[in-house]
Amino acid sequence: MKKLYIIHGWTYTVTPWTTTIQILKSHGISIEMLHVPGLTSPSNKVWTIDEYAKWADQNIPDGAIALGHSNGGRILLNLLSKKPEKLKHVILLDAAGIHEDNAKRDIAKKVSKALSPLKKIKPLRKVYHKLLGASDYDRAPENMKKTLANMLDSDKKLDFTTITTPTTILWGKQDNVTPPRQAEEMYRQLKNSKLRFYQNWNHAPYITDPDGLAKAIYRVLREVK
Repeated sequence: MKKLYIIHGWTYTVTPWTTTIQILKSHGISIEMLHVPGLTSPSNKVWTIDEYAKWADQNIPDGAIALGHSNGGRILLNLLSKKPEKLKHVILLDAAGIHEDNAKRDIAKKVSKALSPLKKIKPLRKVYHKLLGASDYDRAPENMKKTLANMLDSDKKLDFTTITTPTTILWGKQDNVTPPRQAEEMYRQLKNSKLRFYQNWNHAPYITDPDGLAKAIYRVLREVK
């Protein structure tokens, strides 16, 4: 029986993963979902990417197969940039890690600051969130806001050239969080990688297409010798 370790993305519950995990288990795959400190596991500290990579190293055995979604992919990429021999195979699902100068994000932060008095007025909270859109940053407690800033900043220093780990990149064509161009750039920089796009997936296919995601993961696991 093959075992898959999963590091989830920036979320405060892994419940939406339930269907995908159940399908994989029905095909004889053992799953261990790792609970990221500060997200689905309690932590009041501010985390750096190096600390998260060390945490992943301690919780995933050498020679294992691991999947990282979004920020979970970023964690695994940083681990493998230091220890490319750590994993037998890595699956990157709509992974974070590609740095892009984002003027839109900077503008959004300025607008958020200007409109922030709205969210103090209960009847106008919905207006505020509709204007700006719910974001990981807005929902995070203070220590995790600083942690998220650390994660985004770490992408500037991530060295893909040292990663030789066999890698399969699974990506949604409809992903507007980590858009498809980032998948193509990741594929270009990772020496030993395959890229598979899925036309109807968004950033969270475990919610919108759990059956399709389970099939895609199972296909990868069957290919790993």
